[in-house]
Amino acid sequence: MAQVRTLYEDAGLLVVDKPAGLLTIPGRGPEPAPDVQHLLEGQRGERLWVVHRLDRGTSGALAFARNAQVHRQLCQAFEAGAVEKRYLALVAGTVAEASGVIDRPLVPGRRGHMRPARPGEAGKAAQTEFQVLERFEGFTWLALQPRTGRQHQIRVHLAWQGHPLAVDETYRGAAQRTAAELGGQGDELVLARTPLHCARMVLPLGAKAITVEAPLPEDLLRALEILRGGPR
Repeated sequence: MAQVRTLYEDAGLLVVDKPAGLLTIPGRGPEPAPDVQHLLEGQRGERLWVVHRLDRGTSGALAFARNAQVHRQLCQAFEAGAVEKRYLALVAGTVAEASGVIDRPLVPGRRGHMRPARPGEAGKAAQTEFQVLERFEGFTWLALQPRTGRQHQIRVHLAWQGHPLAVDETYRGAAQRTAAELGGQGDELVLARTPLHCARMVLPLGAKAITVEAPLPEDLLRALEILRGGPR
């Protein structure tokens, strides 16, 4: 059974480093895929309350409450936009602007997906700050901070800007990326999931703010190594 690394823990809060490929909560269907909530509850022998989610292909910091009081506090903080989240992402193409804000309302699309609202169409407000960290041949490494918490917000905003995640079949990205496709050599499969990682969270709890950081996983480190022209 998979092990999910703990990044922070106290009497009311648990923050883990979610691996890509796991759902946050149980999925639908007769044979649901493994999810972090049930995995942790089984391993720890305790109930955990969900306060936010990461998509299946997204890795990084994921928070759970360990009691009803903290669950209520965290839910209120997320709803108020008081939780700071910093994501790192590899996107297709060269992002020209050094930084900026993507501001486009979102509406539900088909099959549970989201899409940008059309002119004159009512949608839920959505804003995502971005900053270019590195530019490569055909790709850009970004830091992103969502000001709102809409479903698939970062993925939809990036695709709408013409720079989808380097891997994201749902929103105009590729199905996977090999070493050769990243500027290296050979058919080594480097990225087989959306290259989006929640690297940092600041969670307000009462009079204190808890900062948690999640290191980059091996597949993203390998992708950056190739893009930077590192060793094979």
